[in-house]
Amino acid sequence: MEMQVTIKTKLKISNSEIAWSFSKTMEQYRQACNYVSEYIFNNDFDMKQSRLNKELYTKLRNLFSLKSQMAQSVIRTVIARYKTVKTQMARRPYKYQDQNTGEWYREVRDLTWLHKPISFNRPQVDLQRNRDWSYLSSGQLSINTLDGRVKVDPICRGFNQYLDGTWKFGLAKLLKSSGKWYLHISATKEVADFNKQTVKHVVGLDRGLRFLATSYDEQGKTAFFDGQAIMRKRAKYQKLRATLQAKGTKSAKRRLKKLSGRENRWISDVNHCLSKTLVQKYGANTLFVLENLNGVSFERTDLPKALRNQNKSWAFYQLEQFLTYKAHLNNSEVVEVSAKYTSQRCPKCGVIKKDNRNHEKHEYHCDNCGYRSNDDRIGAMNIQLLGTQYISGQEQPKFELTTNA
Repeated sequence: MEMQVTIKTKLKISNSEIAWSFSKTMEQYRQACNYVSEYIFNNDFDMKQSRLNKELYTKLRNLFSLKSQMAQSVIRTVIARYKTVKTQMARRPYKYQDQNTGEWYREVRDLTWLHKPISFNRPQVDLQRNRDWSYLSSGQLSINTLDGRVKVDPICRGFNQYLDGTWKFGLAKLLKSSGKWYLHISATKEVADFNKQTVKHVVGLDRGLRFLATSYDEQGKTAFFDGQAIMRKRAKYQKLRATLQAKGTKSAKRRLKKLSGRENRWISDVNHCLSKTLVQKYGANTLFVLENLNGVSFERTDLPKALRNQNKSWAFYQLEQFLTYKAHLNNSEVVEVSAKYTSQRCPKCGVIKKDNRNHEKHEYHCDNCGYRSNDDRIGAMNIQLLGTQYISGQEQPKFELTTNA
């Protein structure tokens, strides 16, 4: 099995000419991406690489002075962005309420819902390994620009671990953030395939806002990872954001941009720490079982209305990505199971009843067998059971609605 990580290395720029070459190359690349994006939008979202190359390759080289490989990379970059947006839209269906019946409906969205082309606002450039960038024996990075190749020194703690011969470098992304230059390098490595026969732990993970994660394992042990302090901090970010947006001044907009970057870095750090803790807690040969959260919204009625929208969810998909690659490095695996009825089913008698869960008390009380427990723990227990069924051979285990034990 092949796993992929992104190495983020800072670049030491020796003179202003290199910085100017980087800036010019990224800006031309950005404009070319917007040109291709508009073409795709106006041509029924045709994303076939060969047709786009035939139609746009020469134009990209002439209009934006791009080199051969960069012209090809522009097309790939735009196609990848549209495919990402397509996936995101499918994961978040449009919800609306019938004003007559009060019923809620969902409609799956696709790219035709876009009212304008995807815009590339941040200057950056994708670089192909060997053609556009390479790692030299001197320890420097050779990076291609519109003015020719330049050599720069990478600054990245732990970079040498990727030079042991087991990692393969791929696409790199050149960008600038807060006045500093960075190269994000994709690296892949072959790791052993996950073997169900060697599983030592099956861990169900219920994700939410009150607790970012609640874990339950095959030994009946439960661990709660509190999310209250995190949600309070996120509410503070939202309050500060609302204040700056109300001002609307240039300085306020600059602060908003910095605030957004700071919040995103903080969220990533929380997810990194949580995923690392989970992997270290359960060790190798662990199956982490997550519920599929597509279309799931986390309502927070205990917050003021002005803050509810920003606290309906967390970056759970990012958390899942972090947990997955860390698990793969530790000979473990992450699988998704259906979220249906995992919070409504009694793990003791199997009865599924929505009213058994008390959201205000955060408690589940089964009116059939009398079993009582924390509602997040109930979810983790049911998810863990689905994981056990997966290990036993069921590829897509799920619960079916029943009112009897």
